[in-house]
Amino acid sequence: MKLYYAAGACSLSPHIALAEAGLSYEAIAVSLADHTLADGTDYYTINPFGYVPMLQLDDGTMLREGPAIVQYIADQAPDKQLAPANGTLARYQLQSWLNFISTEIHKTFSLLFRPNPAEVQQGARDKLRKLFGWLDSELAQRDYLMGGSFTVADGYLFVTSNWSVPTQVDLSGLPHLQAWRDRVAARPAVQQAMQEEGLI
Repeated sequence: MKLYYAAGACSLSPHIALAEAGLSYEAIAVSLADHTLADGTDYYTINPFGYVPMLQLDDGTMLREGPAIVQYIADQAPDKQLAPANGTLARYQLQSWLNFISTEIHKTFSLLFRPNPAEVQQGARDKLRKLFGWLDSELAQRDYLMGGSFTVADGYLFVTSNWSVPTQVDLSGLPHLQAWRDRVAARPAVQQAMQEEGLI
């Protein structure tokens, strides 16, 4: 498989999932500044939308959208328990977490990566602070989003929560969230993916 990624972007989530799953993959960096690969290939010829992640399967099939990609990866290594089995209530709970992270956390952060008016950016920061405050209370009761074990939802939330530093979203005073972030950051597969992207 080939994962098209940009360092530190949301594509780090499937990168972590691939490392956690122990699958064979090639990570291919995309410059989002000019939408090219290192060899000069126009990335729009691979993904017409120009964004990451994009996962190319061994048969050439292309899979877009992070929440779909991480579930596909998890299903290729069911013994790793990165996602509950399809058809179970727990799987729908995982999908609920992935949708929440995508539509509430990820999309709100996107307002801070664009040249929006100051009041729009402050509104986004205020919303994110409330969302992370709620997550802090949820994580007071368990080690990971789904309970006692890491899932692909944790990888996605970890990546988006990392964006709090460059966007100046205040996560101070959220001890359960910070403890969870420390647990995720310490995982060998997370370290591996971040090293491969040059983030640490």
